[in-house]
Amino acid sequence: MTKPPSDFPDFGLTSEQRRFADRGHFYEKIGMDGARGEIWCYSDRFSYRQGDTVLLQVSSTARHFAIEIVRDGGTETKVFERSGIAAFWQNTPDQCSVEGCGWKTVFEFKIEQSWPSGGYRLKLTAEGRDGQPIVCYHILIVLPERGQKPGRVLQVAATGTWLAYNTWGGSNHYDGITGPAGDQYSPVVSTQRPWGRGFVCLPPDAPRVPLEVRVPRMTVPRFPHKEWAYATGHSKKYASAGWASYDSHFFRFAERAGYAVDLASQHDLHFSPEILLDYDCVVFAGHDEYWTWEMRDAVDTFVEQGGGVARFAANFMWQTRLEDEGRQQVCYKYRARAEDPVYRSGDITRATISWEAPEIGRPGAQTFGLNATDGIYSGWGGFAPRGVRGFPIYRPEHWAFAGTGLFYGDLLGAESHIYGYEVDGLDYEIRGGLPYPSATSAAPDGLEILALGMATLVGECADFAPEDAILSDQDGRFVAELLCGDASSDNVDKVKRGSGMIVNFTRGKGEVFHASSCEWVAGLLRSDQAVERVTCNVFNRYLSRG
Repeated sequence: MTKPPSDFPDFGLTSEQRRFADRGHFYEKIGMDGARGEIWCYSDRFSYRQGDTVLLQVSSTARHFAIEIVRDGGTETKVFERSGIAAFWQNTPDQCSVEGCGWKTVFEFKIEQSWPSGGYRLKLTAEGRDGQPIVCYHILIVLPERGQKPGRVLQVAATGTWLAYNTWGGSNHYDGITGPAGDQYSPVVSTQRPWGRGFVCLPPDAPRVPLEVRVPRMTVPRFPHKEWAYATGHSKKYASAGWASYDSHFFRFAERAGYAVDLASQHDLHFSPEILLDYDCVVFAGHDEYWTWEMRDAVDTFVEQGGGVARFAANFMWQTRLEDEGRQQVCYKYRARAEDPVYRSGDITRATISWEAPEIGRPGAQTFGLNATDGIYSGWGGFAPRGVRGFPIYRPEHWAFAGTGLFYGDLLGAESHIYGYEVDGLDYEIRGGLPYPSATSAAPDGLEILALGMATLVGECADFAPEDAILSDQDGRFVAELLCGDASSDNVDKVKRGSGMIVNFTRGKGEVFHASSCEWVAGLLRSDQAVERVTCNVFNRYLSRG
C-alpha cells in the first residue's frame, strides 16, 4: 500500500466554505435543488418478507420516473425494472424529521419468492427541468424465510444508527432545527422520510472518517469527509452511518468469501427477536451505536442458548426506545436526565441515555464485553490523528489469529486503517505485559483482551486553542458527569483517556467475539488478508457450533 499524501485534499472550497463544512449544519430537504428539480422517496418499512408488498412514497418535480432494483450483494443482481411511473410533488411538514413526511403512496411492488434475503438498492430516475437526469436512492431489506438455517450467517443492519444520523429534513440525534430557536438536535426521529444522500450509494473515492493523509505537526484539524460532502451535495453524516459506508461492505465480503448470508434490521430484533434463534452465527458490522432494551434481550438470549455473536463494530453507547409501532426512534442523549419523561413517570431503566448510566443498571459490557464510554475516538480530527491505525496484538496465540502470522506487539490492519474512527473499550490493567479487565470494569467472567489500542474522548493538544479542535469536549464532560457526578476538569481528566479492544468470552452455552472498531470493514474493503483471515476464523468457529 502506498504512503498516504501529506496534504489535505482540495475539493474546491474556500476557507469559509471549509469552515462551514467542518462546523456548520447542512442537510437535505424538499426543494433544495431549486430550478433543476428533484425526486425523493422512502418506503413504509425497513424490511419485508417474500410475498410482502412494498409501499413507496415518492415526491418529484417530474411527472414520471423509472425504477431499478438491484440486490447489493457479492454480485449485483437486477431483480426489477419499470419506467413511465406517474409521480407528483408532495407537500412536506417543516418538522418531517420528527413527524415523518406524510406522503401518499405513489408506487407498489411485491417482494418475489425468488428474491433471496439481502439488501436491495432502489434507484429512481426522472428528467430534471434542465433535461438532465435527477436521481434518488433507497435501500430495503428482504428478510430470510422462517426456520432453522444451519451453515448460514445472519447479518443485522445497524438501522438504529442509520436513523440517528440521517440528516434528511434537518434534524437527527446530533444537529437539528427543533427547539425554541430551531437549532437543537431532536430526541425523536422518524423512519418516514428519505435517506440523506450517501447513505445508500457512494462513489468509491468518497472519503472515510479516519484520515488518509500524513498530518504534519502543528496542523489545525480538518475533516475531509465533511468537506467532500459539502462540495458534492452529500449528507454531512454519510461517513458516520448507513448502508453505503458500512453494512454493505461487510455483506459483500461475506458473500464473496463463500458464506451464505441473510440480512435483517435491528428493528426485526426488537419486534421479532426469535429471528436470531434460527442461526448459529449472528454478525454486527460498522457503526452500531443505538440499541433498544429489547434488542439487547434478543442478543443475550441467543448467546445464552448457544449462539455465536461476531461483532465487528463499535460505539455501543445509547439506549433508545421505539414508538408509533417503530416509526419513531427516541433518544434524548445528553439531555435525557432533564427531558426524558421516564425520569418523571415511568421505568427509569428505559431512559434514553448511555448504557453506563447507573440508573439503567445494565452496563454495555454485559452484552458485548465492551462499552463506548471506555473507548471512543481515534484516527481523525484531534483524536490521535497520527495513531497506530491498527490493533496492537497482545495474545497472538488465540484461535482468532490462526493463519495471520501475527506476533506479540504486531499491528493488525494498520495498512488498511481498521482502527477508528470510534472504538469500544474497558477499564483494564497490565500484568506481566498482558492486559486484563479491572475489577470495576463490569466485564463478563472469563473475558480475554486479545488486542488493545489507545483512544480519547477529548481531542486536545496544548499547542492549539480550544476552538481549533472543532469538536468540543462535550463527550468528556458528559461521561464525567455520568460516571463521576459532575463535569469538573479533574473528573474530565479521569475519564477522557480510553481504549479500543478485541475481546472474546463465553456466556451460557454461547460465545461472543468483539473486534471493536467501526472501521473493521475498511480492512475488508481494501482486501487486507490478515483482517479477512480473522473474520473467516470467527465465522468458521461459530458456524461449526451447531
